[in-house]
Amino acid sequence: MNVRGTLLAILLVAGCACNVRAAVSFNEVKGRFKPSDVLVLDRSGEVLHRLRTDTSVRRGQWVALSDVSPSLRTALVLSEDKRFYEHSGIDWRSVSAAAWGNLWNTKTRGASTITMQLVALLDDDLKRSAGGRSAVQKIDQTISAQVLERSWRKDQILEAYLNLVAFRGELVGVDALSQTLFGKAAHGLLEDESAVAAALVRSPNATPAQVTRRACAVLKLMQHPNAQAGKSASAPSSCEGLDVFVAGALQRKAFEASEGIAPHVAQQLARTVKVQVAAATLRTTLSAPLQRFALSTLQQHLRELHAHHVEDGALVVLDNASGDVLAWVGSSGELSDAAEVDGVTALRQPGSTFKPFLYAQAIAERRITAASLIEDASSQIQTADGLYIPQNYDRHFKGWVSARTALAASLNVPAVRTLVMVSPDAFQKQLVSLGLPLKEAGDYYGFSLALGSADVSLLTLTNAYRALGNGGRYSPPSLIPKAKAPMRQVLDPRAAFIVGDILSDPLARARTFGTDSVLATRFWTAVKTGTSKDMRDNWAIGYSQTYTVGVWVGNASGAPMWDVSGTTGSAPIWAAVMSHLHNTRPSRPPTVPPGVVQVAVRFPSGSSSDAPTEATRREWFLQGTQQAVFAMNLGARAPLGQNPRITAPRSGTIFALDPDIPHNRQRVAFSAEGANVRWVVDGKAFAKGATAQWPPWPGRHVVQLIGVGGEMLDEIRLEVRGAAVRSREPTASSRAYALR
Repeated sequence: MNVRGTLLAILLVAGCACNVRAAVSFNEVKGRFKPSDVLVLDRSGEVLHRLRTDTSVRRGQWVALSDVSPSLRTALVLSEDKRFYEHSGIDWRSVSAAAWGNLWNTKTRGASTITMQLVALLDDDLKRSAGGRSAVQKIDQTISAQVLERSWRKDQILEAYLNLVAFRGELVGVDALSQTLFGKAAHGLLEDESAVAAALVRSPNATPAQVTRRACAVLKLMQHPNAQAGKSASAPSSCEGLDVFVAGALQRKAFEASEGIAPHVAQQLARTVKVQVAAATLRTTLSAPLQRFALSTLQQHLRELHAHHVEDGALVVLDNASGDVLAWVGSSGELSDAAEVDGVTALRQPGSTFKPFLYAQAIAERRITAASLIEDASSQIQTADGLYIPQNYDRHFKGWVSARTALAASLNVPAVRTLVMVSPDAFQKQLVSLGLPLKEAGDYYGFSLALGSADVSLLTLTNAYRALGNGGRYSPPSLIPKAKAPMRQVLDPRAAFIVGDILSDPLARARTFGTDSVLATRFWTAVKTGTSKDMRDNWAIGYSQTYTVGVWVGNASGAPMWDVSGTTGSAPIWAAVMSHLHNTRPSRPPTVPPGVVQVAVRFPSGSSSDAPTEATRREWFLQGTQQAVFAMNLGARAPLGQNPRITAPRSGTIFALDPDIPHNRQRVAFSAEGANVRWVVDGKAFAKGATAQWPPWPGRHVVQLIGVGGEMLDEIRLEVRGAAVRSREPTASSRAYALR
């Protein structure tokens, strides 16, 4: 601006009586501040993680003036506005000096005060363009500065300026500057660092040499604040080596985009939760102390497993009552070559950890009891794709075992036999009701579903075990505090109780895990391990009275581990975390639900010379299914205590009447395991015995297998399609063929 324009501006400012816009309040400015990072907090407000969410600019958190280094406050005032605490928005001495310099074409510092710079940061209309500010903008800026000074305190002006001013490149605000260039918080800046920061305010895009010269001048002013400008250069200097320091600082990028102990939680929330930009914080359900313990425990154990070709793991802890996620460790961090992969949400095969849900369903449907004998022997099961031949983990078979032993010892063949009773399709529906993301129908997985052939995540699987711990009631897990979804009953509470009792029984698991297994805790817990094909995934998931803990160990790449079992891989981590949770808190067995009874049972071998199949014990039963003796007779008939069931057709089958065959020649073959049974279709009895030929008619039908005492033993549903008949009663029968 020439001298005439400058003098005109002075006169207009001095005598202006025009109305100006009201100044925005300090609290409004602070409230609108938008950091480029979000802070993830634990349930108590402690910072767990910081994650950058805005890539267009780099702003840290708003820093109170009291948390800014005194040396930086001094450097900034000396560099930008020496009389900041004396003027009321306009430094008239600087204005006069600038006007005089313009008159004689002498270069001066300029008359802009910190307050004037701040109003330009607050008002887009006052921002400097490439050609500088117009005379009207300068007048408006000057008036706005005076208005601001009348409503703000000096400390508020300086605090807002430090948080809003651009320093270099994308760096805006003192927090981003100090964290990025100096790797420390703003309160820790030293004199040389403060001088560099003040120099960057004046020239954000200056070269390192220019920044060094300017920083040296600021440093001399800080050391000799009363020295005259012309004599400051001759004052003793501490600028030696400043050029090297400046060059290093301008190249440093210490402000990482993600930092803390919960990186995967931060990423998960950034994807699924709308960040409140004003607060720039997200409070979670996590517990910071537990998160730190879980992370260190996981890393410590994985270091011990390094020789077994294991580098990754994940861990999650849930509160049984609320579903709150208390700990979420997505990877082993620095130990992993794929630390960014979240093992809590990644889909993996769960191995034997599906078995508790299968046995619970079979018990609830009264197909088996916990004492029912199931043969653990080589088996070939005919499927649409050929023979399915399941094997046990140790490649050995145990003969006839009870369902309790089969589940606790994690025997594969009995589990597959149990799935044959339940059917893959029905089991798939049960797993989906527990929140497991099985996208295909049961027939897609086949009988291998009993051994965990479907991919699930650690989070959903752990929450399904939480449902077992809650008596078969399910609700989704929660990572942020909010109104909780109501629980819904998805599994028979009596069956859930019995399965929990089995999973807490160290004697029942002794055949596979021994009597001194790491799974045996000093307080009540129910736990199951699992290992997927080729030892690619290893799991330990279990619950106490209050918590459910899930652990996965493996490799993010999918590479197999070397000689790692459930008790050496994930189980020690599970046990350590569960013990930490119950260090001072007891865990008691669940209350026996109504409809569950306990009776003494024995397992005679069928021959007086042989030892019993299993030791005599007291066993839990659904009311009405209890009995005292479970044995195999010498004729090798089905084991006593095995409930009769319908073996064909499968529930959900659709039949079509053949239009080329007379109605009176068509039949559907029914077959069942068991004796002295009756067949009932839609409430009407029509046959007795293990097999029957049923004359079909169009519609949906319910087929039931009825015992001697009139009790319903099994039930299926089927549908018949074809030409309509005059009567609902069958007048003919013939061959029917199944539609797939």
